[in-house]
Amino acid sequence: MTSKIQEYADIAEYAQQMQEPEWFTQLRVAARQKIPELVLPDFQKIKYRTWPINLKQELSVKHSQTADLNLETRQGNFVQVGPQLVQAKLPAEWAEKGVVVCDWPTALKEHPELVQKYFMTKATKPTENRLNAEHVANLTSGLLIYIPKNVILQAPLTTYFYQDAREKQDYVHHLLLIADENSEVSYLENTGTVGTSETTANIIEEVIACQNSKIKFASVDRLGQHTTTYLNRRGYLENDARVDWSMGMMNDGDIVGDFDSELVGTASHAEVKVVAISTGEQVQGIDTRVTNYGQHSLGNILQHGVILARSSLIFNGIGHIVHGAHGAEAQQESRVLMLSTKARGDANPILLIDDNDVIAGHAASVGRVDEQKMYYLMSRGIDKKTAERLVIRGFLGPVLSALPSKEVQQILADMIERKLVNGQNDE
Repeated sequence: MTSKIQEYADIAEYAQQMQEPEWFTQLRVAARQKIPELVLPDFQKIKYRTWPINLKQELSVKHSQTADLNLETRQGNFVQVGPQLVQAKLPAEWAEKGVVVCDWPTALKEHPELVQKYFMTKATKPTENRLNAEHVANLTSGLLIYIPKNVILQAPLTTYFYQDAREKQDYVHHLLLIADENSEVSYLENTGTVGTSETTANIIEEVIACQNSKIKFASVDRLGQHTTTYLNRRGYLENDARVDWSMGMMNDGDIVGDFDSELVGTASHAEVKVVAISTGEQVQGIDTRVTNYGQHSLGNILQHGVILARSSLIFNGIGHIVHGAHGAEAQQESRVLMLSTKARGDANPILLIDDNDVIAGHAASVGRVDEQKMYYLMSRGIDKKTAERLVIRGFLGPVLSALPSKEVQQILADMIERKLVNGQNDE
């Protein structure tokens, strides 16, 4: 190894134990060196800088014991607990078509050309901010997904990523999903936590949609109460590409969601749908941005959230049409429903328009449960808690019904019901 790598004992030891290629280890070192110079990303009205969100543990090899875990997997194709891959089911017909799905160590060893071409080179950069640099320096788990040119997957690809919080350890996870030209994939991701230790999670997920590709990205996020999380999902869309994001933010701990879609290509199209429920004393700050670079590109943001008890939920919706993006369109809607006088909600619409001949619009609201609806339901013999849940279902219905997958709709509906019941019990 080079002398520069040897200066960082934890990185050098990790690279040796994992037999990591030197080119990636050098990326780690470069990121580690830049950390002191970098600042945390800034999000309007999301006050997270005093949170324990920075990664402070040294990089080390960790093995998660999974034999005693009763994991919910719903027949997932790939299941990981911490850095440990515990289930891998790639259909034979997919492999025959050249589809690649593998854990991060395998990706570095067997598919370096894909990692070197796409890993934090397009959707985001290693030194874009301090959290990105910490991520690269301390990355231990992840998945590479590659759909070759002209390949259309009819069945969804399902993953389960579990953070292992049975011990106090950082969770640093990366997803790199690449849909090559004219390909199509439907991807369903489930995140969760096992254990109750106070931990920090740093998750970056890159979705690369090459020319004329179609990606349906759905997620149900259920990270634990004692986990402080930075969740960064980035999309990079080339000509005529489309990404449909459907995200259910059902986390129990404090989290910053940083969701960006870069509409680089002409006629590229991003649909971003977010459903969030905050309970207890947690804070969820969700910053969703679509940037139109390409001409005739289209970006839509739809966010609905519910807050209970003493929790907080902040929605930032940012539509940015840059100079030269003629014929582009940016629309957004963010709405927050408050079920407690002690809760805090914000819905902040932001439009940045740097060109003419474009279409842009926004809608935002923060309000409480309609008392007339509650009175009507309770007058029919329905108790207050059940009436509240019915009103909430109606409020979230427009987002759920717009999700492209019936399976995702049902999974999210079940999770919303469980979270609402638990949240009402915290009141």
